[in-house]
Amino acid sequence: MRSFFADGNTRDEEFRRQQLQKLHRIISGHEKKITQALAADFGKPVVETYASEIAFLYQEIHHTLKYLRRWMRPEKVSTPLALQPSKSRVYSEPKGVVLVIGPWNYPFQLTLAPVVAAMTAGNCVVIKPSELTPHTSALIKNLISNHFPPEYLTVVEGEGGKVVPELIENYPFDHIFFTGSSRVGSMIAEQAGRHLISTTLELGGKSPAIVEPSAAFGVAAKRLLWGKFFNSGQTCVAPDYLLLDKTVVDPFIKILKETLLTFYGDPSQPSQHLARIVNEGRWKTLVSYLEQGKVLYGGQHSLEERYIAPTLLQVTDLSQPVMQEEIFGPILPIITYQSRSEALDIIRKNPYPLSFYLFTGEKESQDFYLNRFQFGGGATNNAMVHLSNPDLPFGGINQSGQGRYHGYDGFVTFSNRKSVLHSGTWFDPSFKYPPYSASALKWFRRLLG
Repeated sequence: MRSFFADGNTRDEEFRRQQLQKLHRIISGHEKKITQALAADFGKPVVETYASEIAFLYQEIHHTLKYLRRWMRPEKVSTPLALQPSKSRVYSEPKGVVLVIGPWNYPFQLTLAPVVAAMTAGNCVVIKPSELTPHTSALIKNLISNHFPPEYLTVVEGEGGKVVPELIENYPFDHIFFTGSSRVGSMIAEQAGRHLISTTLELGGKSPAIVEPSAAFGVAAKRLLWGKFFNSGQTCVAPDYLLLDKTVVDPFIKILKETLLTFYGDPSQPSQHLARIVNEGRWKTLVSYLEQGKVLYGGQHSLEERYIAPTLLQVTDLSQPVMQEEIFGPILPIITYQSRSEALDIIRKNPYPLSFYLFTGEKESQDFYLNRFQFGGGATNNAMVHLSNPDLPFGGINQSGQGRYHGYDGFVTFSNRKSVLHSGTWFDPSFKYPPYSASALKWFRRLLG
């Protein structure tokens, strides 16, 4: 891999373009197998698989192909008078051989989207899919190994806790891109740091949603619940908990219940429109949360089917694990608040969320929240969909992540932005050289300030 990169094979624009087009054709030709793999791993509905695992990658590749030449072009930047006659340029070159570690919750898209960015920037990529979704992992390995040379793209399977540390310890990667939990992310960052390997960490956290009295309740309920229960809540940017103004608790919860019934039917019967929980361990953790509040809707569960009904959980004790840990499942805690300041205090108990969602009809409210705490990204009067815009950089802050990708930001993440000053020789003022003349300081003051 290192020699393949060193030979310059990946630097050519046409090579990058052809490889991205090939990846698109591979995905397009195997949509049925992708859908089957995700259904086998955790019962993901066909529509959700297409929208979030397949079409998302199509959009990312289309966007990349449209702007690839522009992104690769040397960037012109201004040059101060003191450096004349010169021109300043920034060159985007590939970092080299990079490692992409994928998660289990969107095991196809969240593994391959960073790979698309790495390919766009001209890198060779080692891909580590999650072993927790074995059917999807095997499919990714099969698709990549059958269509790309191993010195360009290669897939390594196995238990992440063993394989990843060995990879980092034994191979001098030029960058590591990880999507997963904050706990594992911090371990990877620590090990990478010992080797001075740069990292991008796409993590998670407790992402709040707020519904105010001025919100459009019908639309807010549908968008909030769709964002929460898409993929059965196993989404890093899903609304983790709901802060509800005390004056609208009863009417809005009534609408939430009606909407859930419309979306998924009788909660006692496992819905074909709801994904299953990825494994028994996660299922047991989620079921334990049900005892930490009052179930307002749902709560039914079946270990045999790894099913938990979409659940609304009224919570008053914020010290419980359900309000301390990222839920990552189909349970929506609801907390009431009396003022915006109180809502802000609750949010700050779990700082630096990956996402934030505000449902309101007031511009004043948007300004209040957007300027008072830090989060990775989000939306007003919507949930989760901000990450589908390739022109919006996606990532977290501090505990919820480090670095950004999607679109141009993905290209930058996997590029070394090399700064070069091109100087002419026709003019070379002598005052800057020793021995310094009496007027040298005057000229430096004039030029440098």
